[in-house]
Amino acid sequence: MTEQLISVKNFAEANGLLRPTVFKVLKRLEIEPSKSRGSNHNRGQTISYITNEQARQVLEALATGKSYRVEQENEESEFLEATLYDIGVFYLLRLEPEHDSNRFKVGFASNLNERLRQHRCSAPYTMVVKTWPCRRLWERTAIECVTEGCERLHTEVFRAQQSLETVEAKCEQFFALMPKLAGVQSMIA
Repeated sequence: MTEQLISVKNFAEANGLLRPTVFKVLKRLEIEPSKSRGSNHNRGQTISYITNEQARQVLEALATGKSYRVEQENEESEFLEATLYDIGVFYLLRLEPEHDSNRFKVGFASNLNERLRQHRCSAPYTMVVKTWPCRRLWERTAIECVTEGCERLHTEVFRAQQSLETVEAKCEQFFALMPKLAGVQSMIA
């Protein structure tokens, strides 16, 4: 049975990473992506693909920082870039403030402005309720905790049964228990 492949471009976009960062991690992990010539839709460009297992290895390497040992002075920026993707914010967004004030989205972003730009394509009235410093690895647990008792409408989109303030209070409680992450807000802008 053949394992499902994901393009490096789609993997990078889905995880808030830059493609060059993904390729650098793949090289350090000695993973050679498979390549395929694209269709006319892709103007015949070569597309690189990785397996789900390789994608997991890249995320794990970025999370632990083990693929980013600083070997030379000019590689220090690569190490800092990898660190930026591990730490970001957990966001609480109100998607339809006027029409459905209890509909919200939660998730992780290493660049909140870019994430908002993406969301506003499908939900143009999206408003940021609040953000909390967060590690990427905390995202799933945070979502499960703060959406308890909410109606799931899509992957990370929910409707609060009581009020959005209740969800915000759960976020406050969750992140009050987590280790403090210094300097996160300055990295996100």
